[in-house]
Amino acid sequence: MRIQITQQTSYRYAGPANYSMQVLRVRPRDNGGQKVLFWSLSVPHFANVTQGEDAFGNPLDTLYVSRLHSEVTLMISAEVETVDTGGILRGVEEPFAPVFFLRETPLTAPDDAIKALAASALAGSDGSPLDLAHRLMEKVRDVIDYRIGETRAETTAAEALAHGYGVCQDHAHVFISAARHAGLPARYASGYLWEPRDTEYEASHAWAEAYIEGLGWVGFDVANRICPTDAHVRVACGLDYLEAAPARGLRRGGGEETLEVRLRVDAGATQQ
Repeated sequence: MRIQITQQTSYRYAGPANYSMQVLRVRPRDNGGQKVLFWSLSVPHFANVTQGEDAFGNPLDTLYVSRLHSEVTLMISAEVETVDTGGILRGVEEPFAPVFFLRETPLTAPDDAIKALAASALAGSDGSPLDLAHRLMEKVRDVIDYRIGETRAETTAAEALAHGYGVCQDHAHVFISAARHAGLPARYASGYLWEPRDTEYEASHAWAEAYIEGLGWVGFDVANRICPTDAHVRVACGLDYLEAAPARGLRRGGGEETLEVRLRVDAGATQQ
C-alpha cells in the first residue's frame, strides 16, 4: 500500500515571542514493513532547522526561531510504501537491549489497579509472552473507552485507567505499564494510521510494542484491538509518549499559545 501524509501544524501566540524551538519526531524511517518514497518538511523562511537522531535512533528535526514572531507554521508531506508484517517489526537497528524497556517512567508507573490488570491477563494466558500481550491488549481496551479531549499529554497510565477513558496515547501507556509489571519489555510507538472511513485527523497515532522472544518487537494497536498492518506508518519509539512525541518545544515570550493541526492520511494500492 502507498500512504500519503500531509500535515500542517500552526502555533499562534497572543503576543510576539523572541525565541522558540521545536524538536520534531515526524520523519519516518525505512524498516522491513515500510519504505519512505518521499518526505519533506517546510518551515517559515525565518526559521533554521538541524537534523539528527536521538538515543533511540529516532530521526530528529529541530527548528529554531531567534527573532520576533507571533506564528510558526510547519508543513509535512510524505509518501510511504508499506507491507503487512503481522505486526512484527523488522529491519530496525536497536541501540538498547529489550531489558531496557522494563524501566518505569512517571507516565507509566503502575498502581494497584494496573498491577491487578496485569495479573488478570497473566492468569488468563497460556503462559506464553505473545498470548499475554494479546490478552493485555483486549483487557486494556475493554476498560478504557476511546474519548477525544478528555485526557492530556501529561495524563499517566494510572490516571487513564482510573478514569476509564482516553485516547490512543492512554491505551498505549496502560498496556506498557501492565506489560512491564508482568515482566514483558514494552515501549511506546508513534506514527500515522490510515483508516478507510476517514482521511482527516486531529492528531497522529500511537500504539505499543512488546518484545516477544523468538519474534522480536511486535506492535499492539490497543485503541483498535489489532497488531499494526500496512495501514500503519511507524515514526518513533521511546519509553513513553514524552520520548516519542511528534513535537516538544519551548519559547520565550508570546503569552498564550493556540495550536492548530490539520492532518490528512490517504492510501492507495502499491504500484507495480
